[in-house]
Amino acid sequence: MAAQLALSVDNLEAVPGEAGMSLANLVRLNVYTTDVDRLFEHYGVLASRLGAAGVAPSTTMLGVARLAIPGLMVELEGTAVA
Repeated sequence: MAAQLALSVDNLEAVPGEAGMSLANLVRLNVYTTDVDRLFEHYGVLASRLGAAGVAPSTTMLGVARLAIPGLMVELEGTAVA
């Protein structure tokens, strides 16, 4: 979970980065996970990256039965504004 969460945050940072933005531009974050309890054990991975960027977007976390790719445990969906 920690590795998937770290990679998800890397991707969340990279996409707005292509538009000249960063995590600091994040205003909304949706977190989808197949295991809420396990995600909370590793939530510091996400929280520390957001904290380092100085951002605290409104966030919704949803527990889901599965995600689109087998074996995927977490998916992040963010909205960034310039």
